[in-house]
Amino acid sequence: MTTNTVRPRIVIVGGGFGGLELAKHLKDQPVEVIMLDRHNYHTFQPLLYQVATGALDAETITFPLRRIFQNQKNFSFSLAEVSKINPEKNTVETAIGEIAYDYLVLATGADTNFFGNKQLEHFAMGMKSVPEALNIRSMILQSFEAALSEKDPGEKEELMTFVIVGGGPTGVELAGALAEFRTHILEKDYPKLDDCEMRVFVVEGKPKVLGVMSEKASSKAQKYLQDMGVIIYNDVHVQSFDGELLTIDDGRELRTRNVLWAAGVVGQFPEGISEENIVKGRRIQADEINKVKGYTNIFAIGDVAAVTSADTPNGYPGVAQVALQQGKQLAKNLVAIIEGKETSPFKYKDMGSMATIGRNKAVADLGKFKFAGFFAWLLWCFVHVFSLVGIQNKITVFIRWLGRYFSYNGPTRIIVRPFSRESMTENTAAK
Repeated sequence: MTTNTVRPRIVIVGGGFGGLELAKHLKDQPVEVIMLDRHNYHTFQPLLYQVATGALDAETITFPLRRIFQNQKNFSFSLAEVSKINPEKNTVETAIGEIAYDYLVLATGADTNFFGNKQLEHFAMGMKSVPEALNIRSMILQSFEAALSEKDPGEKEELMTFVIVGGGPTGVELAGALAEFRTHILEKDYPKLDDCEMRVFVVEGKPKVLGVMSEKASSKAQKYLQDMGVIIYNDVHVQSFDGELLTIDDGRELRTRNVLWAAGVVGQFPEGISEENIVKGRRIQADEINKVKGYTNIFAIGDVAAVTSADTPNGYPGVAQVALQQGKQLAKNLVAIIEGKETSPFKYKDMGSMATIGRNKAVADLGKFKFAGFFAWLLWCFVHVFSLVGIQNKITVFIRWLGRYFSYNGPTRIIVRPFSRESMTENTAAK
């Protein structure tokens, strides 16, 4: 099956950071660009935790994909989930039919990694999409509502205990947000609930939180969290969680109804890629120009791609900057391939790492400069505001944060759709 177009057709699967950057840099090039995604919007994932904890509306961190490319004539978008790749026919299978490509780019990102534990996958809450973040928000608020009328002390303790599994940036930011909720919000919204009854735990498999950052950032983040009343268990792993009892491999147990999983990611992509190209974390092995090994016209970028070398034996980190830079470079290489010119290998430029723990508390590693506190927090705020897609979103988030800073309050503590643990399988299937 061939494409019915004079121009080469580039099909991009996924509207995340990498897919967007690739499509933008193909503007005005002699190609046809088709983007496929199961959602019709782009999600700014670094702020999903603020949707989950009621600090922001979901609409403020999402943006319609079609609107982003309104003025790009060689671009079209289709709302479709790709179920299978047919490399021998140069097609992808979707719910809206079979779509042909000349070049295929997988920018499908990653999902929560439960490491094959089906029980954890069912009862713990991942946070990789807007529907999941909204589920977490409902779960948190419903736990407080239920605790208000609960007479049994043990049941009430379970409802008021929150466990974050994973001490990376997402886990640290979630823990900090929940600790601030306890300090500034709980008494206002639920005056009958004692803030001392709400407990926040972080369970981290490494000896320290933020293990990917510097020693200074890690120790500062740990101190910030502990000063906020967060209890941290380092160098341990979760063994099981049945919806009420969480078991840790050092023998400790926590009774809780609320487990938020931020302990790892796994690549997600349609079937059709040879299993010999799938490496640890279910990432797709790609070469220095992000071409999937064994194929001449299939590429992978972002979290789903594993570009390994002597310098990067584990591939590049799963951060937005990697996807953005790969998308930009791949656009140049695809044009070069089409024009019969030489391609250039991808080289990642590390722009630094940041994480916020709460009000006036953040850590930042920017090359040789490593700092923490108010300035790091201010920098984190500005970087994230300016990285959002859409002027309206930037303004809205800035105003929400400004108002929250002075009022110690948040705008979106509403249960839009009640969350049921019994329907977790159904909810997660609609990510």
